[in-house]
Amino acid sequence: MAEPEQWYWDLAKKRAVPAAERGKGDNTLGPYDSRAEAENWQAKVESRNDTWDDANDDWNDAPEDD
Repeated sequence: MAEPEQWYWDLAKKRAVPAAERGKGDNTLGPYDSRAEAENWQAKVESRNDTWDDANDDWNDAPEDD
């Protein structure tokens, strides 16, 4: 059984590319499970950043143990 194809966002080409066409690692984001996920990389990054920012706020607002 063949592995499902992975997709990457190519920062230089500014488009989603299949793994077989992937360029240098420092010019790509991924892997993603589908072309649609690769094309929507920015929404995923923003969502993760918001989650991490909220966790940082919770950490910073937590009372300190004396």
